[in-house]
Amino acid sequence: MNIRPLFAALAVLALAGCAADPAPNEQIRLTEQALEQAKAVGATAEEVPELKLAQDKFNRAKGNMADQSFKNARMRAEQAELDARLAEARVLTHKSEEQLSVLNTRITRLRKQLGDAQ
Repeated sequence: MNIRPLFAALAVLALAGCAADPAPNEQIRLTEQALEQAKAVGATAEEVPELKLAQDKFNRAKGNMADQSFKNARMRAEQAELDARLAEARVLTHKSEEQLSVLNTRITRLRKQLGDAQ
């Protein structure tokens, strides 16, 4: 059995697999949108570490795009999108907790006023 044709066939399949990875333009767009949304709710890289991670991964994804390493670009862009969404969720959770605290304080004050009035 001649092994060379087998290796040649495997090499062709490997190259075809690499060529099958299209540029992840849609994922890049989704990641940019997630980053913008996180910033829109008040996330900053200084206060929310997940946003910093997202920005770093997104920059690496753009570098991978420039190198035409589309598989790595897609993977990093997906990770960056998830990190950005986590940053947004953390900011929104923090704001909700602050609002809940304010409401609880008002309720306590009203209960005390009602108790004093009786």
